Formats: sequence, structure tokens, C-alpha cells
Amino acid sequence: MSSAASRPGVGPFDRAHTDDLMAFLTASPSPYHAVASAAERLEKAGFRRVEETAAWDATSGGKYLIRGGAIIAWYVPEGAAAHTPYRIVGAHTDSPNLRVKPQPDMGAQDWRQVAVEIYGGTLLNTWLDRDLGLAGRLTLRDGSHHLVNIDRPLLRVPQLAIHLDRQVNDGLKLDRQRHMQPIWGIGEVHEGDLISFVSAEAGVDAEDVSGWDLMVHAVDAPAYLGRDRELLAGPRMDNLLSVHAATAALASLAGREDLPYIPVLAAFDHEENGSEADTGAQGPLLGNVLERSVYARGGSYEDRARALAGTVCLSSDTGHAVHPNYAERHDPTHHPRVNGGPILKVNVNQRYATDGSGRAVFAAACEKAGVPWQSFVSSNDMPCGTTIGPITAARHGITTVDIGVAILSMHSARELCGADDPYLLANALVAFLEG
Repeated sequence: MSSAASRPGVGPFDRAHTDDLMAFLTASPSPYHAVASAAERLEKAGFRRVEETAAWDATSGGKYLIRGGAIIAWYVPEGAAAHTPYRIVGAHTDSPNLRVKPQPDMGAQDWRQVAVEIYGGTLLNTWLDRDLGLAGRLTLRDGSHHLVNIDRPLLRVPQLAIHLDRQVNDGLKLDRQRHMQPIWGIGEVHEGDLISFVSAEAGVDAEDVSGWDLMVHAVDAPAYLGRDRELLAGPRMDNLLSVHAATAALASLAGREDLPYIPVLAAFDHEENGSEADTGAQGPLLGNVLERSVYARGGSYEDRARALAGTVCLSSDTGHAVHPNYAERHDPTHHPRVNGGPILKVNVNQRYATDGSGRAVFAAACEKAGVPWQSFVSSNDMPCGTTIGPITAARHGITTVDIGVAILSMHSARELCGADDPYLLANALVAFLEG
């Protein structure tokens, strides 16, 4: 652990930030809800929405745009030059889960079921015998979208009783097609039943629905855990914890005209399946926003090049805290602890984008905020995951640093972090965005 200061959490955020994170997680069962929740917080701070199809002007202040499950937000200080560099916090809005197929109505043995597809690298067993809701968006015939959130026990993926699989505790084997289809009732299956039900819940006519992006979520609420409530259990921390922290950090800078950089939030969708989407980090969305912001302020291609050359991005995503039952799976000299502050993620094979220069930027931000931080590296005999960090660095040619919060049970339907780490991260992000 690197001790940047003896008094962690000096900054605008404290444990109340973690309380608000819990509300954010509950309100954000899908990427579409997550960007709506982030936009609501930004609106309260004075940010205004801009449309990609409209002309942009040179006005200062906070702005944001939404495309599907992605949101880009930025704050232009009064008088910012066209070549002013950016300070970006990157994150992602999606989490591994079960997603509804185009023909969802199915069943067997008088059970009514919903056909789902596995999204991302989810821990399948964590979805078993759990009360599940359904959320996402409906697309209407006129092209508009309607959010829907059925946040009550509706679905369940039932596990086979041990009496019918005596060896189950010696190794659970789940067939992704046959064993993961949830039940939601009994009786005869009728085509169109699910979408008719969901449409009614959303208050729209089923005949007007021409498409949907629906996904399953666990309905148990986030909760403090432990004797001293020093832990937080909840869904979708990977990576809504970072989206929430970055949104709060950016909103806290509204009205600041002394900023040497233009602070940016870039929260993408589809990170969990490779980022190759128009709303993913592989797409042109972030680059388009940065360029258009330069040009809207009267800048040239030269100004754009100067701005990007001085830009730094923190790619904020969760990482692995040392697991008490599997310590041998971690690098022996790097054991990130919960409530030990954010982690700096390093991989020399560029699964993370951090280098020595990036480390210095992150360390300076943590020192300024009075926030402790830690280093993370994977064991040499374990494959290393990746993030939007290397993608952002390579696509836009900007210095990128991979950071995050250490958690347990990553990609579970319900994950675990230290209750102090969310606000420690947020405070570090404020210091970074301030420059």
C-alpha cells in the first residue's frame, strides 16, 4: 500500500457518498437507467443536455449527451481556449447478466420460462435461486425509447435439488443454454406474453413496441455488511461504482472557472463484451465529442492536436481485492485491501494502460486529496483482465492510467467492496479533474 496521506478522504465527499451510491445502484438496473441516473445528478448541478444532431455553440458551462447506454459529460470553464487539454474519467455502464432474447416466450413441463442469453463473463451460479426483476428499454414504432424497471420478484433460475445430483458439491456444471433459462410462471406458453406484460408495466401499448433491450437483475437492495458496517454489498459495482464517483466528482466542479483543464466523464456501454459498439470505447463517440468541443470554441485541427497532446484519462474500473480464501491466486507482493483506497492497476503487456508517468499523475491526485492508494498487478501465472484504458490510449493517442476500487465477487450478481472506498475514489477523482 502507498500511504499518500495520514488522513484519508479529505475532500467534498464522505460516507454520505456511499449512501448515495446505494441509491444509484438501485435506480440503475440497466445501462440505460444508469445514464438517466447520472444525467439527473448532472442536471441538478446545472449541466444541460446537448444533441449530437444539433449544432454546438461556444457557450461555457456543463454539457452532456446520451447515446443509448453511454453518457459523455464535460464542463467548459469561462474563457477556456480552444486548445485547452482535457482531464477525462472513463468508466462503463454495463455489467454481466442475463439478457432477453428476440423470441422470449418458452417453456417446458408446464413451466413458463423466459429465453435469455448470457451477457459478458458472469458468474452463472450467482444467478441461481435468486429473486430477479427485469429492466431495460422498449423501442416504439416511432423510434422513441421507453425505460422500464420491474423491480420486484418476477423471475427465478431454479437449481437442481441435491437429491437429484449427489455430486453437485464436487463441482457444479451449468449448461449455458439448458440450465440458465428462468421461470416466471406456470401454464401454457403463448407467443408475445412477456412483451405484453412488460409493455403494460411500462404503460405503453404492446402493439407499439417494435424492439426491446431487456435484462435480468437481482432485486435485493444494496446493504452495509459486517459488525461495524464497514463493507458494502450490492449489484453492478463493476462498474457503476466508478460511474457514480465520476459523476459526483464532475458535478462538484460546476461553476469553477479557475480550472486549467476541461473535466470530462466518459461512461461507455458494452465494455463487458469487448467495447466494439457505437456506444463502446472502441467507437468514435468520445473522439467526436472532444473534437466538436474544440471546433465549437473556434478551434482548428492544430488546436485539437494540442488539446489531445495534453490530455490525461483515468480509466476507472473495479479490481480484485485480496481474497481471504484464495490468497494464492494473487501476486504475493500485491494484496489490495478493501477500505485501503483506490488501486493503481499495472500490466506490462498493456492489458492496463498505466506507465510510470501515469502513476505520477495518479499519485499526485491522491496526495492532493489526502487519499491513500494501493498498487495492483496480477500474478504471473494468472491471466489478466483488461479495461477501456488501453483502448482509449490507442484510439485517441492520449495518456491513460488504469485505476479503480478493489472488490470481492467481481462479476457476481452481488459484489462486495469496502464502504469507505467509493468516497475515497470520488475525492481522488475531484483532485485529478481539478488538475
